[in-house]
Amino acid sequence: MSVKEATQVAPAPMPAVPEPPRPRKKHRAYDEVPRWQIYLPLSIYLVFTLIPFYWILLFSLRPAGSTSLVPWPITFDHFEKVWTERSFGTYFQNSVLVGVVTLLMTTLVALAGGYALARFNFKIKRAFMLALLCSQFVPGALLLVPLFEIFAELQMINSLGSVIIAETVFQLPLSMILISNFIKNVPYSLEEAAWVDGCNRMTAFRIVVLPLLRPGLIAVGSFAFVHSWNHFLFALMFLNNQEKQTIPVGLNTLMGADSVDLGALAAGGIIAAVPVVIVFAFIQKWLITGFSAGAVKG
Repeated sequence: MSVKEATQVAPAPMPAVPEPPRPRKKHRAYDEVPRWQIYLPLSIYLVFTLIPFYWILLFSLRPAGSTSLVPWPITFDHFEKVWTERSFGTYFQNSVLVGVVTLLMTTLVALAGGYALARFNFKIKRAFMLALLCSQFVPGALLLVPLFEIFAELQMINSLGSVIIAETVFQLPLSMILISNFIKNVPYSLEEAAWVDGCNRMTAFRIVVLPLLRPGLIAVGSFAFVHSWNHFLFALMFLNNQEKQTIPVGLNTLMGADSVDLGALAAGGIIAAVPVVIVFAFIQKWLITGFSAGAVKG
């Protein structure tokens, strides 16, 4: 064989490389469950959950004396009645003021206390944490008498400030524990790096830690707002003037001893529920992130 013919000989084929085995799909028990066995219980639960809301909406929109199961013709007379004649406009403003100020005070104080619990070690830390947890088992009704005596001495009875302080004190233990868990999830090395760059502790906290706590702060603040918005007992005991009442107490005034105006009561319930629904609709993304972050131990 000549050199030319040898160079024209085709190279031997390379052996085929076997394909790596594909990973098996993980077997899940619920894959074998028929879909209807999942959707049917969820549908039943959804119906039982939505029926009360539809019933409230029906009574608030249909005319007085109507027994129709469909709100037609639609009327807003009940909303106008509770907003003007029953002073729900004033109740609404008072509830917004109490809810927003309670949110701010609870978040600020819980942020300071939670940082101390997360970053500092002191002798009574375990006892203090235990006291915070045990305080959650104390019902709010037991606090009425001592708080009433304190506010009476401070001449704060019939003032929205008394309700704000009581709501803040009631919300602080759980909020402080949650905030401390959120701060523990932030690596301590980030603060140390900021200190090396010349920041003091307060500046490092503001620049490094605080932006990472946004989901946790929203979760804690939303709890404080919703609780103060819906809480009935403190406003009933500490506020005597009708112009200082909040929405839960205003709803209670719609129920008389002999009769109940169902249309006005349903309209008041819608007014009380709409702000909370709107707030949760806007913050649900941050709220879920905050719950996930707080559930992981740092």
